[in-house]
Amino acid sequence: MPLLILFAIACSSGASDDPARPAASVRAGLTAATVTRVVDGDTIRVEIDGKEYRVRYIGIDTPETVDPRRPVQCFGKETSERNRQLVEGQVVGLEKDVSETDSFDRLLRYVWVGDEMVNATLVEGGYALASTYPPDVKHADLFAALQAQAREAQRGLWGAVCAGDAPTPAG
Repeated sequence: MPLLILFAIACSSGASDDPARPAASVRAGLTAATVTRVVDGDTIRVEIDGKEYRVRYIGIDTPETVDPRRPVQCFGKETSERNRQLVEGQVVGLEKDVSETDSFDRLLRYVWVGDEMVNATLVEGGYALASTYPPDVKHADLFAALQAQAREAQRGLWGAVCAGDAPTPAG
């Protein structure tokens, strides 16, 4: 069974005890947010209690598509589209690690749709690199294992489409 599925099962809180709880609600301990815009593969805009925030996914790095100082990187458009498919318009759960924001004042979070962690899904599919910046390391081992699987299976960034364009974290 793939690690991501095992991880989701282990983290699942099970069925809600509250039958009135909407299907789009998030697990206890997570902050509910509505995705208002997908910026790129690892950045989204969300609304929380009527206020908009930028969110940067913790523990991953995706190919650049919107940085005016850099060309669009290999598999960047595909990664942004995959992120859009996963979260656009969705109510997501935001999980904080240690840091609140990055140097660009974006919230740093793990992003969940139901019991699926989007950060991990992107790494597993070869859309993102595991990219750990302490002290936010809660899921670093999971991301490293999923990246090894994606590389071995030559998925996404690790496949022929980016051959010769070896992925490296942007930092």
